[in-house]
Amino acid sequence: RRLFFDTHALVCLLEENGFTTQQSEVIVSALVKIMNTNLDMIYKDMVTKVQQEIALQQVMSHIGGVKKDMIILEKSEFSALRSENEKIKLELQQIKKQVLDEITKVRADNKLNLNLEKSRVKELHAQQDRALTQTDRKIDTEVADLKTMLESHKLDNIKYLAGSVFTCLTVALGFYRLWI
Repeated sequence: RRLFFDTHALVCLLEENGFTTQQSEVIVSALVKIMNTNLDMIYKDMVTKVQQEIALQQVMSHIGGVKKDMIILEKSEFSALRSENEKIKLELQQIKKQVLDEITKVRADNKLNLNLEKSRVKELHAQQDRALTQTDRKIDTEVADLKTMLESHKLDNIKYLAGSVFTCLTVALGFYRLWI
């Protein structure tokens, strides 16, 4: 057997790092024994070329047998499987059609419900808009009435003020005339 490292160089390296020559040789011989044991175990698991060729021939003969069995099965059982497969395909197509029909019905129902809800919402918005418009009109009417009333009171106040001023002026002129 060949070793893939230099045992003498390893002994020298161990001696350089403080081991004695005897200790270094013992360590290296132990390493060699360990490697040989590991290689023996590896070689036990390996097969020879002859064994490999025999195994290959056995596998090839098994493959040939399986091919023959497959041909026989294809003629008998595969035809039964194919017909069963076709039946299942037809059933699946029918189920698919039924599911699509149900989906179409559900979609139509949902669209109808959605459209009804939309019309209800539009009606509600229209009612709210009408109520808002009526409220705006009432507010505008009340504001206009209040403005009219304010103008009326303003004119009345101006009349009373003008009357009071003229009355005061008349009284003042009367007193002035009396004293002059």
